[in-house]
Amino acid sequence: MSDAVTLRVTEAVGRVTDPELRRPLSELDMVRGVAVTPDRVEVSIALTIVGCPAANRIEADVRAAAEGAAEGRAVAVEVGVMTPAERQALTERLRGPAKRNPFGADSLTRVIAVTSGKGGVGKSTLTANLAVALARRGLKVGLVDADVHGFSIPQLLGLVDGDEVASPTQLGDMILPPIAHEVKTISIGMFLKQSDGSNPGAVMWRGPMLHRTLQQFLTDVFFGDLDVLLLDMPPGTGDIAISAGHLLPGAEVIVVTTPQAAASDVAIRSGLVARQVGQRVIGVVENMSAMVMPDGSTMDLFGSGGGAEVSAALGDGAPLLGSVPLSPALRADGDHGTPVVIAHPTDPAAQAITAIAERIATSGRGLTARSLPFTTR
Repeated sequence: MSDAVTLRVTEAVGRVTDPELRRPLSELDMVRGVAVTPDRVEVSIALTIVGCPAANRIEADVRAAAEGAAEGRAVAVEVGVMTPAERQALTERLRGPAKRNPFGADSLTRVIAVTSGKGGVGKSTLTANLAVALARRGLKVGLVDADVHGFSIPQLLGLVDGDEVASPTQLGDMILPPIAHEVKTISIGMFLKQSDGSNPGAVMWRGPMLHRTLQQFLTDVFFGDLDVLLLDMPPGTGDIAISAGHLLPGAEVIVVTTPQAAASDVAIRSGLVARQVGQRVIGVVENMSAMVMPDGSTMDLFGSGGGAEVSAALGDGAPLLGSVPLSPALRADGDHGTPVVIAHPTDPAAQAITAIAERIATSGRGLTARSLPFTTR
């Protein structure tokens, strides 16, 4: 009887998922052993690191799983930590023995860079909400905050508590990104401290450091298997845009503009630069379009037609994916760290973003710069 209970408890505990790695404990070799007596079950597990931020949740989930299979026996959970050799073996099993960029031209992950010609067009808010909208469709989504100087993704996704920004977990030389609203997210804001120790600090870096930061986000951060990786790009056509072209030659690009000509004229340039570095512009989003008033009328605060103008200038391959109206809820929800597509899904802006995510998710992926699995003779 005890052998049967031991097997059931071992299987139940092994099915518990690590909330950071999103894989079962049995696959991660985190279950050390199960001992069963007539009145007691003892389960031993090994966490990846000391001070693992998910330790309490893992222990609670293991206890609940064991109790469900222990047939009324008392359950005790012993929590240990992997040895350095065990951690190294785990990181190599997850990532491979050498660091590499898993999002190169032959990647199965769809990489989409969200860019704009100038700042202040709501690109980061749009990117955060698109990421969450795609995740709510059941896709596995990652988000890189590539706007190193003007990072805002942690705030928009609720990864800031007071002055503290959520920190990634360091597993050897591999970084596990925090997860918000089912989106795995990395930002330079998670690593910066001010002189008084508060978080975040500011960045004063030039080209080489910016390139290295983006490269490390792609090679050192373990996102696991993703369907979509979004990049919140900095405005303009500077160092990060060029680096993204070199590091992610198969990426697709969404250009964000506002209705006014001052924004749309500049947005066209960001699309042209993306093409010059080998990326494919898949569409344009017009943000801050006509606001829907309480009586159902609309107000064109920033004019109209900018999105269509950018789409026409970039050609048939860059359709207008949608227009997102000005929305107080969109702004307020971003300030509070809960994307509008979750907090107010019926808001006109949320509905527009959800429709854009639907269009992106169901559109085909281009083969530009991708290696195909055949040879010619």
